[in-house]
Amino acid sequence: MAAAVSSCVHCGFCLPACPTYKVLGEEMDSPRGRIVLMKEVLEGGLPLTDAAQHLDRCLGCLACETACPSGVRYRDLIEPMREDLVAHRPAAARLHLKTLLRVMASPALFRAAAALGTGAKMLAPALPASVGAMLGLLPPQLPAPDVAPAFTAARGRRRGRVALMTGCVQSVLRPSVANDAIRVLTAQGVEVVVPPGQGCCGALARHAGDHDYGTALAAAHAASFPADVDAVIATAAGCGSSMKDTHTSGAPVLDVCEYLDRLGLMTPLALPAPLRAAYQDACHLAHAQQITAAPRRLLGAIDGLTLAPIADSGLCCGSAGLYNVEQPALAAALGRRKADAVAASGAAMVVSANIGCLTQLGVALAAAGHAVQTAHVVELLAMALPGRRGPQ
Repeated sequence: MAAAVSSCVHCGFCLPACPTYKVLGEEMDSPRGRIVLMKEVLEGGLPLTDAAQHLDRCLGCLACETACPSGVRYRDLIEPMREDLVAHRPAAARLHLKTLLRVMASPALFRAAAALGTGAKMLAPALPASVGAMLGLLPPQLPAPDVAPAFTAARGRRRGRVALMTGCVQSVLRPSVANDAIRVLTAQGVEVVVPPGQGCCGALARHAGDHDYGTALAAAHAASFPADVDAVIATAAGCGSSMKDTHTSGAPVLDVCEYLDRLGLMTPLALPAPLRAAYQDACHLAHAQQITAAPRRLLGAIDGLTLAPIADSGLCCGSAGLYNVEQPALAAALGRRKADAVAASGAAMVVSANIGCLTQLGVALAAAGHAVQTAHVVELLAMALPGRRGPQ
């Protein structure tokens, strides 16, 4: 943490890249301001409680790292500081976080909780803000469970073998992502293994400040994947970013867009009808993993697709793990900003590479009255496979 603090020269390049600074316009709600606060806390000159409000408002999107000319590793500051922030919260708040993380780490528990939540959505205005925010993120109806097959053979000439991460929340809210990833990968000559009982990768817990729980989940998750594959494939940017730190042995972790781009597409892709779509960068793909060109190249290979640029595509949509639950007002403001930018692009669909982003974008677009569909990159690629139907 000291190395990260000392490398900051307070130039201010991070300010326009920071979502909370754009909304609030306060120095202490910018990366530069937060680094000053964290330095004071570390040196004992400021109680953590005095800095907590501004540090809690940080999304952890890491756009500041992309903008920083000095190479400050902001993640080395905010992630350990979140552990201290959690430790200093009241017992009831710590219990709430612990319960929420454990429910979200279990697809069975999360499905049960989400099913109850969808039935209680009408009560949201009368409930506490954080509870109402959670209910607001749930779809009117959960998709039917759809378990990905344990093994799917490559179509045509075999070009690779991968293990696929299915995700916890994603497997409940959008199981089509894993299944469409399998369709796209196998169409490109890749055989896909889906380890049973792979569990949670721990990304959400680590991001929220429960480092011990997140690390334990990550170790079990990494151990469940075979070594005899070319790569472990993540279809959620936040998960993939964390897994690259925690899967330290065995096959490398790659985002599905990263892997497909390296492999190269051999199957022609075409939509049955022209479509104008916009690509929204997931923060932990663009900033944490520095992957921005690969998904655009993949989408650019689809015949009949026009890719529309979005203003401030690299700015966070307000999802950021549990942020849209813990900071609902700020998250909603960022969601509105993003929804309006998508609508201004003239796109009929917005595409991203993270389940949190897709959920946040869908809610924000609906709230703003914009009739724009959402899709994961692999869902749109699957729509363009030979014999597949396009977006309805």
